[in-house]
Amino acid sequence: MQNYSNKDTKLSRKVKAGKIFKIINELYETNANTPGYLLAGSIYGPSYISFEYALSYYGLIPERVSTIIPDLAYPEEIILKTEGDYSYQIATPEKALCDKLYTLEPINNYDNLRNMLFNDLRIDEDEFNKLNVISEEEPFNLEVLKTLLKNKFKEINYMEVKEDVIPFIKDLQSLDLWNSDFFIKITDQLM
Repeated sequence: MQNYSNKDTKLSRKVKAGKIFKIINELYETNANTPGYLLAGSIYGPSYISFEYALSYYGLIPERVSTIIPDLAYPEEIILKTEGDYSYQIATPEKALCDKLYTLEPINNYDNLRNMLFNDLRIDEDEFNKLNVISEEEPFNLEVLKTLLKNKFKEINYMEVKEDVIPFIKDLQSLDLWNSDFFIKITDQLM
């Protein structure tokens, strides 16, 4: 396109002729039937596919999901997949479930968590039981969850996290509380 004096006019003509299809500003596709999950990383990136779309992809929920909600990429928790000329990143099943749970109201006990997972979200229990667990001998329960959360809270770089969320926070002083001790104390209160 660099050889054209007015590339916008050239692109506009190709769009009108049906030779290319505008996805967003400065992103065009030659195939109108390209699935959205293949384009998600180009539209909103760096990102990975998660939430309900990934849960459906892995068979954790019974619904067929066509809405793709990308999230910011964290390389250790995503899988790079290739399909034809495209590469895309999708959350692991465990990460997709955690992403979804993060968007919901906090749960105050184990029974409510089970109800929310298997009744409200309709997570398939057989598929859920296949998710990555600590060990085959140790059952997943509230204490195991608390331990996992506490360990993760100790690993987090809170300065980076705060920088990521600043655009979405009205009261920046509330971020002063964010540190491992703060989140560990909240976790200890789970019943």
